[in-house]
Amino acid sequence: MRSPGKAAPLAAALIVLSAAAADDEPDIGRLKAPQSEASLGAGHVSSDNARFGQYSGLKDEGGVLLLDADVVRREDASGIWTRFGARNLGLDSRELGFGQERQGDWRYVIDFSQIPRFDPYAVNSGLQGIGTTKQTPTTIVRGSGAEHRLETERRRWTVGGAKSLAPGLSAQVVFRSEDKEGDRLFGQGTFGNWRFLAEPIDQRTEQIDATLAYNADRLQLAGGYYGTRFRNRNEVLNVVGTALFAGSNQIALPPDNQSHQLHLSGGYSFTPTTRAMFKVALGRITQDEAFPTAPLAAGAPASLDARIDTTLLQAGLTTRPLPGLSLRADLRYEDRDDRTPVFRYYPTQNVANSTNNGENEPRDIRTRSGKLDATYRLPLALRLGGGVEVVEKTRNSPPVRSVGFRETTDETTYHVSLRRSIGESASGALTVLHSERTGSEFLVNVLNGGALYSNAVAPLHLADRDRDTLRVVLNWAPTEPLSLNIRCDLSQDRYTGRKDTGFELGPRKGEQQFLSLDGAYTFSERLQATAWVSRTVSRYENALCPESGTPLTCTNTSAAPVWGSKLGNFDTSFGLGVRAQPIGPLKVGADFVQSRVRDEMSLLAISPSASAAIDAASLPDSTTRVRTLRLYADYALRRQTGIRAQLVQDRYTTDDWTWASWAYSDGTTVTQDGNQLVSFVGAALYHRF
Repeated sequence: MRSPGKAAPLAAALIVLSAAAADDEPDIGRLKAPQSEASLGAGHVSSDNARFGQYSGLKDEGGVLLLDADVVRREDASGIWTRFGARNLGLDSRELGFGQERQGDWRYVIDFSQIPRFDPYAVNSGLQGIGTTKQTPTTIVRGSGAEHRLETERRRWTVGGAKSLAPGLSAQVVFRSEDKEGDRLFGQGTFGNWRFLAEPIDQRTEQIDATLAYNADRLQLAGGYYGTRFRNRNEVLNVVGTALFAGSNQIALPPDNQSHQLHLSGGYSFTPTTRAMFKVALGRITQDEAFPTAPLAAGAPASLDARIDTTLLQAGLTTRPLPGLSLRADLRYEDRDDRTPVFRYYPTQNVANSTNNGENEPRDIRTRSGKLDATYRLPLALRLGGGVEVVEKTRNSPPVRSVGFRETTDETTYHVSLRRSIGESASGALTVLHSERTGSEFLVNVLNGGALYSNAVAPLHLADRDRDTLRVVLNWAPTEPLSLNIRCDLSQDRYTGRKDTGFELGPRKGEQQFLSLDGAYTFSERLQATAWVSRTVSRYENALCPESGTPLTCTNTSAAPVWGSKLGNFDTSFGLGVRAQPIGPLKVGADFVQSRVRDEMSLLAISPSASAAIDAASLPDSTTRVRTLRLYADYALRRQTGIRAQLVQDRYTTDDWTWASWAYSDGTTVTQDGNQLVSFVGAALYHRF
């Protein structure tokens, strides 16, 4: 796979052959024929790395083979097109594809892809048996174990075909099979006693998508079947040694499951200005594999026998009743009906002061939504838009809850927009959105014994919230060679605390900002430049309080003060690009991209008594930077032959402290290199034919 020494003579031979072929003047038939291309070369990675080659396979220092091909042929007599593609054949991220078709009649394709994923973290551990289903944790002195770099690899095959059955009627079938193997970070623990494990992965996922489509002047229909099947060849991870708790020496890995869906969608044009659309989908997801480990409860069933039925109904209508007025209406209904039988699998959890009754918890979600939009053309090239969207979600309530819960949430969003085109050089839009989320009354939380439990905090996705958003878009081309695009989104969230608790606890407010500017300038046909910059800001605040008593309450005293947390994420990125053709046979280019992401996490002393404790518990910020420079050139040696070269330099720096000072109870540590600088240089000879 990495053999640059062998690539050199092959490249030299290809140069001789392609140069000889290029000396001949192409005939008219060759100019009309579809163009194919093959390239062969070598590259070099400057150093071992964990991020730069995480998915491409360019993670190890040394040479790599660069081999690509794109072959397209057409038989004039039969009208059959044949295509063959190959990318990255010398890397772990290789792709291959072959297909044939007769346009308007039939086609088929066969594709293969290999997708690596190298974990960016290094694990130092005494764990024995990594890569197998039998692992033995061994306690070590921190840093004295063996170093492991976990990785996974997916090998995906896709086979598909399509056939025209009659005028307007066609069928298509696509089948995909993907095998995934390797290891990933895993673990096991209880009450602060955590030990490291590595999940052994040996899985297969299969998908099939069969569609029958009909297309007429006014009516279009498409329906079919979509199914998936997941198979895990590793059923159980066996842990050798002292059990952390009863039954913990055998860990069930993801079980086999499958899904099936029948769907039908279509549209009908009543008039040139009025069209209706619909979609119906009925699905079933099942997981009935037998439990691979001994049950903890007497009389437990042999399988979870899980079943989820899904229903999707959607209808829409677009119309233009007046020359300047356009309307669109949509209705959507989704139902996730979890019919999994309920059984108490963990009877030891069923104690009076517990929030876990030991039962599995089916989850039903039913969503109803409707949307109405209107656009009206005004004088002075203005377009006024507006609309409303209503979304209602209903969830089933578990019998025992540890956080605030409500069964129904309702969210209504209004928007108004104004758009204008100023000649052919500029256009812009201003949009204002306002949404309100409320819902049913919060349910009273109780423990297994019936005692009241904490009920003062609403989860983020269930809390009452008002959101206001302002969006500005501007596209401007002041001169023919210059174009500019600007977008700005400003959004604020205001959460209303639980009115039945007397305190503003839980989510309090949020803020999102997005600003982007990109432009392009054409100096001449031989020189173009682009530039862009973006800034994203996300902030969120909440309020909490230690609770005591029965039921648990916040007293807002020195022993139980109200305090909060403030989270922030700030992303600033920019890029520059240049394309040039200084002389006829030479094309060059350069791209530079930099991204800086900073995460902030601070604690807020909302009541004075919390100040000292909050100051002592402040957490440091974390900043990650990525800078990537790409230089490339294309030099035409002959009419059909040339050389491509590229240089990539990538620097990754971070002070992420998440794993830095933490270790598993068995002494295992997880670390990463916070300063990675990698360069890649490659050159390939290509020939078109």
